[in-house]
Amino acid sequence: MLLYLFLIIYFFVLFTVFIYASHRYYMVYLYYKNQKNKPLLKGKLERLPRVTIQLPIFNEMYVVRRLITASCDINYPIELLDIQVLDDSTDETAVIAQECVGEFQKKGYDIQYVHRDNRVGFKSGALENGLRSAKGEFIVVFDADFVPQKEILKKTIHYFADQKIGMVQTRWTYLNRDYSFLTKIQAIMLDGHFVIEHTARNWSGRFFNFNGTAGIWRREAIETAGGWQHDTLTEDLDLSYRSQLKGWKFVFLKDETSPSEIPVDINAFKSQQSRWAKGSIQTAKKLLLQIMKSDLPLKVKVEAFFHLTNNVSYLLMLLLSLLMYPSMIARINIGWFQMLVTDVPFLIVATVGISFFYLCSQREAYKDWKTRLFYMPMLMSLGIGLSVNNAKGVLEALFNKETEFTRTPKYKIEEKKDSWVGKKYRGEINSMVLLELFLGIYFTFNIYFAYANKIYVSIPFLVIFQVGYFYVAFLSLYQVILRGIFSNRIARYIISKWNTEDIITA
Repeated sequence: MLLYLFLIIYFFVLFTVFIYASHRYYMVYLYYKNQKNKPLLKGKLERLPRVTIQLPIFNEMYVVRRLITASCDINYPIELLDIQVLDDSTDETAVIAQECVGEFQKKGYDIQYVHRDNRVGFKSGALENGLRSAKGEFIVVFDADFVPQKEILKKTIHYFADQKIGMVQTRWTYLNRDYSFLTKIQAIMLDGHFVIEHTARNWSGRFFNFNGTAGIWRREAIETAGGWQHDTLTEDLDLSYRSQLKGWKFVFLKDETSPSEIPVDINAFKSQQSRWAKGSIQTAKKLLLQIMKSDLPLKVKVEAFFHLTNNVSYLLMLLLSLLMYPSMIARINIGWFQMLVTDVPFLIVATVGISFFYLCSQREAYKDWKTRLFYMPMLMSLGIGLSVNNAKGVLEALFNKETEFTRTPKYKIEEKKDSWVGKKYRGEINSMVLLELFLGIYFTFNIYFAYANKIYVSIPFLVIFQVGYFYVAFLSLYQVILRGIFSNRIARYIISKWNTEDIITA
């Protein structure tokens, strides 16, 4: 009886995962169906407006100068542009930023250094604080890992000739896409979000969100929506939905790009993903009921539900993983035919759907998209491997556990020859890696069990799970150990050069 109860729960979880995975097919359908709705300029502004560029930073010593320099190099009338360096740093970043700001002030730029002694509200608090003294009718935000393109304002500002437009978002691209296997997989994941999801939602008249950076806001759209609020970890998603609920229209420009740096440290990547997962569920709890009660079209409400709750699928994937062995015991009892017509079709549709979704994003964005077929199995494995990490963020949101905004370290990694291992910042490993290791071992046992009992059709799916959990766990541990070894080498070198009294004095 208990075994059949496990099986019922397993199929309920599997079916729910299947629904979320099938939604990817729908996104692709909407993308191709709405090609004719690509946003077009409906005219030009009679006069160029004043624009404020906000650069929120916190301990970004390796990239802050690159960010400020590129922002000052944007092609826009200097008399209509003011730049705010919103710095909450507690390390030498503050000195570097102040020096860089001073250099550009001497060149005639209207650039201000704004330092807070606390991190109230984290990034949203810094943006809110900066908005009080911002001079612009329009607000552009760039995170520290971005390199603004010179013509970005001239390519985006005239969309605001339509007075209903509240925000314009550009597509992220990646300076270090080819740095490692991990960065290549991350880039494909992000491409799926930007190339397919954002485009499909925006061009089909559904809500989509500002991504926290590389976008431009009409200041009025921020203020009428209630401004920046910091009761979620995804202040950008929160403000986006509040603003669109107020009637503001958003524009996504798929073909206008903003280069960025993606995490090379898997532990930093995991903390970023967990923060995004937690923040999206916090936003769902905050706004979903309001959205459902509104007079918005049904298609907007349904898509908002899938968008805001999508990260629940990580929690479901973790449950599915834990239920895999009991389900195989039950399979032996119910026989081959029943198994073939129940969970195997669901698993095939789900896995093929995910690969299809990401392949479409590569086909639409890159001429060499066929070369990325090789990465599809590992992309699915990485998504599964992240389920422990992201499920933790989802559970924290569901149970209202407060956590700090954990920044993603940036190292100015642009080429393969660049190194990050010996640099100051690092992603933090946590105890969840032990569960990831356990699940890797657990699926190794499941593969053996499936083979011994001739359940061969399950083995490819089990391998995807096994590889995903082992990859995330081993890479997390390897990179921590590697940095530890490197740090010890530095320490030994310093000791060999300094005498004991120098070290004590230092």
